[in-house]
Amino acid sequence: MKKQLIISMLILGLLFQPVFVFALTSQQQIDQLNQEILANKDKVKQYEDTIAKYNSNISQKELESQSLNNELSLLDNHIAKAQADIDLTQTQIDQAQLEIEALGISITEKEKIIDKQKTIIAKMIQNINADKQRGYLEILLTNDNLSDFYNQLQHTTDVYVDLGQSVKVLRLAKEDLDSQKQQVESKKKTYEDLKNDLTVKQTALLDQSNAKQQLLMQTKSSESRYKTLLVSLKQQYQTVENQINSAEQQVRKNLENQDKLQTEDVGDFLWPVPSHVINATFHDPDYPFKNVMQHSGIDIRASQGTPVHAAASGYVATAKKCTLASCYSYVLVIHTESLSTLYGHLSAIYVTPNQFVTKGDIIGLSGGTPGAVGSGPFVTGPHLHFEVRLNGIPVNPLNYNIN
Repeated sequence: MKKQLIISMLILGLLFQPVFVFALTSQQQIDQLNQEILANKDKVKQYEDTIAKYNSNISQKELESQSLNNELSLLDNHIAKAQADIDLTQTQIDQAQLEIEALGISITEKEKIIDKQKTIIAKMIQNINADKQRGYLEILLTNDNLSDFYNQLQHTTDVYVDLGQSVKVLRLAKEDLDSQKQQVESKKKTYEDLKNDLTVKQTALLDQSNAKQQLLMQTKSSESRYKTLLVSLKQQYQTVENQINSAEQQVRKNLENQDKLQTEDVGDFLWPVPSHVINATFHDPDYPFKNVMQHSGIDIRASQGTPVHAAASGYVATAKKCTLASCYSYVLVIHTESLSTLYGHLSAIYVTPNQFVTKGDIIGLSGGTPGAVGSGPFVTGPHLHFEVRLNGIPVNPLNYNIN
């Protein structure tokens, strides 16, 4: 009996030993990763401080009088801020990768511990079943004296206690494993979101750089040319706004007379292009042409020539087709008594005024590439400018459900 007990203890010792060695190695790896994570957190703080400094510079410059030098300085600060944003996001991506890797190591260790614990429990159950099959009388007869008999009974009791503790350890290990796996999924979601965010910020940097190059090319570093350009751009913007408002009012009046305007809610809007990546937000503070106008919609990433779909059913109020790059090409669709949507910088238009379009119909192709027909003067790269207008006034499209 003593020999059997010694063998059982040796088996349990051998089962636990590899887990301890592996855990020690894994912990060293996790500690190293945690050190890198802490170092990355310091970098994140530095980039956040840098971005705050550029934001302060931008706010100060916006208070100063408009001039070419001031505008170039603003663009330089926007460019530097965009680069810092990229560096910050890349660091956050690296940190997410490190956290996922550390969790992966911990999960692997935990799975090994669970496997070993299952083996131990199986061995305990096997010994318990063997004792049950022998019975008390057989145990009594196979022992030399009552002392050995009671020792054997105590050993069996201890095995039951150890079994209960092992089952508890196994349950807690499984709960911890499930928690860590959920953390991994959350970190992976964060990782993917950061990658998408990085793409947007890289586009923003390119847009700011293009805006500066356009400004230098158009003004040739001349203050007088800048003043003339500024006046011209403001006039063009106001002209387009007047045309849109006039067309909407006239078409609304005609539709009301014909009792064709919807009164009920249109429901969820449809994203007009496949991409959901927004390059510029409503009233974006980093908009390159902020000194000319507030950004009245959202710019959605779309390569030149991407099909543009009607966000909801309605009547085409106007379809401005252009043959020049300096001309702004757009479509305005009226949906209800108060709501309309606008699609700007189109490279092709497939609809005509007063035409009824159904939600999802292709109304044209996206554009926005500088120098391309229909892009207009307010572009730095290909995209779709999308607006929602409430009673003729642009409002934030993201306040509406867009699926």
